[in-house]
Amino acid sequence: MDGVTMERSVMRHFAFDICKSFQGSSRKARDARRSRWEWRRAMLQDGFTSVLQVKTRDEFGKELERFASNLGFKIVNAVAIVDHFGRDSDFIHVNNVPIEAHEIDVPQNSRRDPVMQHCKHASVPIIWNQDTYTSIGLGERWEAQARFGFHTGIALALHLPEGKHFFLSVDRDQPLPNDRGEVTRLVADLQLYAVHAQDIALRVLLPPEPERDLPNLTPRELESLRWTMEGKTAWELGNILGISERTAVLHLNNAMHKLGCINKHQAVLKALRLGVIR
Repeated sequence: MDGVTMERSVMRHFAFDICKSFQGSSRKARDARRSRWEWRRAMLQDGFTSVLQVKTRDEFGKELERFASNLGFKIVNAVAIVDHFGRDSDFIHVNNVPIEAHEIDVPQNSRRDPVMQHCKHASVPIIWNQDTYTSIGLGERWEAQARFGFHTGIALALHLPEGKHFFLSVDRDQPLPNDRGEVTRLVADLQLYAVHAQDIALRVLLPPEPERDLPNLTPRELESLRWTMEGKTAWELGNILGISERTAVLHLNNAMHKLGCINKHQAVLKALRLGVIR
C-alpha cells in the first residue's frame, strides 16, 4: 500500500469512528467531546505539516516529541533501519527514551521482545500492554521497562523498498482509554504520521548514498530482472530463457548481490531507479 492509499484508508476509518463515538451521547457531552477532538485534530494536523519541513536530526526529534505529546504520550522512538546483503543491518534512532532505559534495549533482548518481533514481520500496528509480555513468559522484561515509563503503547513499522524500514512507537505510563473508538483514532493518527514522516526520517537520519558506477549486470541478469518485473517466477523465467530453474535463480541472486539488495523485488525496484531496466 503506498502512502496516499494508506492515508486515505486511515482517514476513512478515522471519520467512521468519529461518527460512532458521537452516537448516543448527550448534547452537552457531545459538544465537549467535539471541542476536544477539534482541538486535538488541529494540533495533530499541524504536526503532519511541520514534520515535512524538517531539515536536521534535532528538528526531527523535536517534531516527534511534540506530536507524541499532542497524542497523549510521553515517550517516542523512531528508528530508520537499512538491511545490507551479507552483513548486519544499520539502526539509527531518534527518541527521548531515558538514558537509564537503554540497558534493557540490548540486541539480545530485542530479539525476544514481542513488540519488536511483531513490527519486524508485519506492517499492522500493535497495541501493547503488560499482557503482551506476561502471556509469553516475559513479565520480568515488562517490569524492567515499566520502571522507566513503558507501561503501554502503540508501535508500527513501514517496510520500504531497497531494504529500508521505518519504525515508530509511542509509549506512556498510563493505560490507554477504555473507549475503543478513541484507541482506534490514536492508532490511525500514528499511522498517518508515520506515512508523512518516513521519507523525512530516511533523509535526515541516513547518510547520503555515495555516487556509484552503475552495476555491471550481464544480459542474462538484466533479462531475469525484466521478467521478474513482469511477475514471472524462477521456473517460468527458466522456460522463457531456455535455462534450468536453478540457473535462473543463480542469475537473480547475482543481480541482487550486484545491486546490494536482499530480495529480487527490491533488486527490480533499484534497477528501475538506476535506469538499468525499463
